[in-house]
Amino acid sequence: QVQLVESGGGLVQAGGSLRLSCVVSIGASGTYVMGWFRQAPGKEREFVASINRSGNGIGYSESVKGRFTISRDNAKNTVFLQMNSLKPEDTAVYYCTADPRSMSAPDYWGQGLQVTVSS
Repeated sequence: QVQLVESGGGLVQAGGSLRLSCVVSIGASGTYVMGWFRQAPGKEREFVASINRSGNGIGYSESVKGRFTISRDNAKNTVFLQMNSLKPEDTAVYYCTADPRSMSAPDYWGQGLQVTVSS
């Protein structure tokens, strides 16, 4: 059973930064495509970023492109989301995800992390 454990959420002022981490509880995390989704209050869950197994294939939603950076350390079974220039509209619960194939419909989800950006 794959488990994803997230950390790093919290409260930050607009313009600030946060770094989210997600540890994958399997030894072969390098075999999974990893990503982050988020869900704001009253809104549908949306894709944020993804990274392929080798780390050379990365994608972002338009709303975070240029501000967020996804990366991974397969030796530590960890994926990161560095969030800079945060805006109040980035406030949401952020979910780490993993899938053997793609982020179109991830098989595995973390428990979610609250990120709150104050204006």
